[in-house]
Amino acid sequence: MNDGLDPDLLAILVCPVTRGPLRYDAQASELISEAAGLAFPVRDGVPVMLVEEARQVAP
Repeated sequence: MNDGLDPDLLAILVCPVTRGPLRYDAQASELISEAAGLAFPVRDGVPVMLVEEARQVAP
């Protein structure tokens, strides 16, 4: 298990901007979209896939 994120859910989630894959960062509790340069928070095991809630990540 991914520290509170269901692996089956992770397998079907995609970036809402690029429709590309996401990488889960358990330490930061975020889903990272390398293509979009965004990190989406995971709160209480629930991914928040809103662009307004995402933060920019360094390339």
